[in-house]
Amino acid sequence: MSERPPGVLVLVIGPSGVGKDTLIGGARHALDGDKRFSFVRRLVTRPADIDLEDHISLEREDFARARKAGRFALTWQAHGLDYALPIGVDTDLALGRVVIANISRHAVPEAIAKYPLCRVIQISAEISLRAARLSKRGRENRDQIVARLAREGAALPADIEPVVIDNSSSIGIGVTAFVMALRRIAED
Repeated sequence: MSERPPGVLVLVIGPSGVGKDTLIGGARHALDGDKRFSFVRRLVTRPADIDLEDHISLEREDFARARKAGRFALTWQAHGLDYALPIGVDTDLALGRVVIANISRHAVPEAIAKYPLCRVIQISAEISLRAARLSKRGRENRDQIVARLAREGAALPADIEPVVIDNSSSIGIGVTAFVMALRRIAED
């Protein structure tokens, strides 16, 4: 009896406004029914905005209890919020699936330390497009958006070479590039 090959955790990173959730949602739809892939919903201590970001909202106290109980595969903090991936990530990886998760760039080293079979997909987009997307969200005022755009993300570990997808064109082009990258990872 042959052993099931280990799964791969795909870490999707990129600054705010590049369209990570849009690409992940498009890929989820395009790959619906392909059991090789599993798309993870993050848990966040922020109210859910169904149109803009796919996550499960938790109150800070509930998040702390779940963390203490070991119900998370990975946790990190960003922008004053707590984030986590559910423990189901471990099950999907054990089943040999390609598990796709949107995480913060500074959480990549911890993710790789825990899950050595990681691949990183870095989403980028033109800064003017990012500014327009952030403005459309309505979560921040103009000065906050300018400050967000000016921040540089944490550096990736030197041995990580991410697959880079420019999401400055149409959603269809971005989703197609993302799906193609995921299929290549599944076939490796």
